Amino acid sequence: MLLGVMLLFVGAVLIVNGIWLIGQARAAELAPPGEPVPVPGGAVEGEGVTDRRSAVAAAAVENHPTYIQNREVTVLNIFTGFVGVAVSTTLLVQGNSHSDLASIRAGGFIFLFAFTYLWVAINGFLDAGGRAFGWYCLFVAITAPFAGYYTLRDAAGNTASIWLGINWFAWCVLWFLFFVLLSLDRPIARITGMLAILEGIAAAWVFGFLILEGTVKF
Repeated sequence: MLLGVMLLFVGAVLIVNGIWLIGQARAAELAPPGEPVPVPGGAVEGEGVTDRRSAVAAAAVENHPTYIQNREVTVLNIFTGFVGVAVSTTLLVQGNSHSDLASIRAGGFIFLFAFTYLWVAINGFLDAGGRAFGWYCLFVAITAPFAGYYTLRDAAGNTASIWLGINWFAWCVLWFLFFVLLSLDRPIARITGMLAILEGIAAAWVFGFLILEGTVKF
């Protein structure tokens, strides 16, 4: 059930972050050639919007439903990160006290994602570039296939375990795109955002909801 709670909020945070990424990609496309990415209020990394084209583009960014302020995304990332920390810590303590390797493993893996959302939130406050975070995402992307392999190996026909194992491979792809976007600085924000929304729905939100309803069980 703890995993279901975590997945429910992971679904929400991936969907919202995916929309935010799509909005950022749209803002970049609307920026006039040679101009910084326009943002509402006339501020572009400390500089004012100096011409009419930039002002029009900034208004188009602000009025579009995919535009989400960084601070709004940060709130959800912080909350989901702390939910992940609470779930992971509970699983680790319970697993250690009962010598339950499966709970310990689950707690350790959930920490990978909890730290992801906390780091994103902290970067929002620090106004950091995100390159180091991108390398961390590569670490998660490399780790995820092994988690998926062991989950499927031990599934024994259990629907929830098979679903979780497949999800690990899906998360591997998404976190690798985060690495490419942030550390290699490739213009893939839109496709990364779309995949984040898709995985937020199929690999987290729906899965977590069904676990909490008892429809799928480990």
